[in-house]
Amino acid sequence: MDSTLLLAIGAGIAVLLILILKFRMQAFIALLIASILVGILAGMPPLAIIDTIKTGMGNTLGFVAVVVGLGAMFGAILEHSGGAEAVAGFLLNKTKNKNTAWALMGTGFFVAIPVFFDVAFIILVPLIYSLQRKSKKSLLLYGIPLLAGLAITHAFIPPTPGPVAVADILNADLGWVIVFGFIVGIPTAIVSGPLFGKYIANRIHISAPEGFENSEKRHQLPSVGVIFVIIGLPIILIVCNTLLNSPIGRNWLPETVTNWLQMIGHPFVALILANLLAWYVLGVRRGTSRKALQNITTRSLAPAGVIILLTGAGGVFKETLITTGAGDMLATYFSDLGLSTLVFAFIVAALVRILQGSATVAMITAAGVTAPMLLADSGATDKALLVIAIAAGASILSHVNDSGFWLVSKYLGMNEKQTFQSWTVMTTLLAFTGFASVLVLSIVLKGI
Repeated sequence: MDSTLLLAIGAGIAVLLILILKFRMQAFIALLIASILVGILAGMPPLAIIDTIKTGMGNTLGFVAVVVGLGAMFGAILEHSGGAEAVAGFLLNKTKNKNTAWALMGTGFFVAIPVFFDVAFIILVPLIYSLQRKSKKSLLLYGIPLLAGLAITHAFIPPTPGPVAVADILNADLGWVIVFGFIVGIPTAIVSGPLFGKYIANRIHISAPEGFENSEKRHQLPSVGVIFVIIGLPIILIVCNTLLNSPIGRNWLPETVTNWLQMIGHPFVALILANLLAWYVLGVRRGTSRKALQNITTRSLAPAGVIILLTGAGGVFKETLITTGAGDMLATYFSDLGLSTLVFAFIVAALVRILQGSATVAMITAAGVTAPMLLADSGATDKALLVIAIAAGASILSHVNDSGFWLVSKYLGMNEKQTFQSWTVMTTLLAFTGFASVLVLSIVLKGI
């Protein structure tokens, strides 16, 4: 059977099964079934299909399981300590109630690096309620910038699970993904956050809903400087590791020293060090017991486990497409059409996102479909930009099949029409602005 048709059938089966089974854990099963059916259609021997599943799962989880697990524990400690509120308070005080929307965008941008999107939003939403009640302006003036910052960082910048999973499936360097995530994320956050927030707030007035006050009062928040250091440590180490791996970086220091520094800057070690620092500074030194720390980190692994298994299934799907030869045929097919891999990846991620709702599932599915198309000479920057393009596509048009749609609707006190006009439009602006920034960056890099 033609490999391009095989891929189309496999991707269609995966999306159909995800739609039928609906939830993320079932999406894991859906991708495995789709991989098996593609192997059967391609005429692979039965046991070869099983070996492909083991290879794809093992190759993917060897990296992702460690990074996502460490990242989840890291975020849980920061959440428990009140780090999100500390960052928010610092940025708002710096603006002195001027440019508050920009400060909230910055808060979301930094807080979502270690903390899951929904958790960070729930932690920070009482802050925007308070601001609305004081100013009497629309809640959307504050909510949209906060949501934009949270959504962009959660989708674009490791060590959040989505970009980590896609980077591993595409064999992209996390350091470059972080750098490009920041470069693309800043203009995207500005357009979809403060600018759109001001526009929509003038058209829809939302008051802070009653009954959602945060009754938990923290006696002493951690120092914001400490929070920035703890969040920045793994990011700086990973980016420095990328520089050391470059031709210029390898010539700076003796090989033995470089090798040790590269180990310290590897995501595994960088996140272990960040966890140890967070546990001591935000836990032990602030009087948190060892038992409490163990419970906090253990609970954080439950949502991480779902992401890990789903990413492994995406790796299986990718491995099946490579083994059947669909990737090479697909690359040739779209090259003949003049459609770039970036555009193809964005479209696939967007379609899966619109059909089934979950951005994570869309990212992993699109990465699995796109990975076999990568040429052997694809550079580190090309792969990193591809990760961001997929993340942008997977963020588009959040609507009623996305849990985020209902989370925002509930906490901001909006009906479905208002949520479509604000949150759904914001996610679509985010997707297209992010993808446009990726295209511009790609053109600039090719011209250098």
